[in-house]
Amino acid sequence: QAGHNVALISSGDAGIYGMAGLVLELVSKQKLDVEVRLIPGMTASIAAASLLGAPLMHDFCHISLSDLLTPWPVIEKRIVAAGEADFVICFYNPRSRGREGHLARAFDLLAASKSAQTPVGVVKSAGRKKEEKWLTTLGDMDFEPVDMTSLVIVGNKTTYVQDGLMITPRGYTL
Repeated sequence: QAGHNVALISSGDAGIYGMAGLVLELVSKQKLDVEVRLIPGMTASIAAASLLGAPLMHDFCHISLSDLLTPWPVIEKRIVAAGEADFVICFYNPRSRGREGHLARAFDLLAASKSAQTPVGVVKSAGRKKEEKWLTTLGDMDFEPVDMTSLVIVGNKTTYVQDGLMITPRGYTL
């Protein structure tokens, strides 16, 4: 407002669980006459998917397990609906000191619609020096190493693991 250029940096893509929405809401609500430019970034799900193989080749969704801004019952309804619709699911904010049980609860909810053998990929600290990744299944998931730097991808009914890669077929006849 004072004629200064301001840059606000957000990890990943500012428009996916980032700061873009907050900035645009503030500009709108305060009727500010300022130029806002958003520059696309690499969101965690896309970075994680590229490290795991090709798990997002068919329909998928993002669900944040943080209940700081969204009530937990709403998040649970979304998890159930995504599981019943057989989406590949990318879980953001999967586990923190204050929310240690949310990811386990999400997996319990998914057990009603997905097989225990459903592939699951986890990427921790994607693109950073201490990057880790591992594959498991819905039934064998170890929640302990998962934290707020982790992205968890749960496959759909067609997702499989081959040669250490998580693959969700697009549906082409090969």
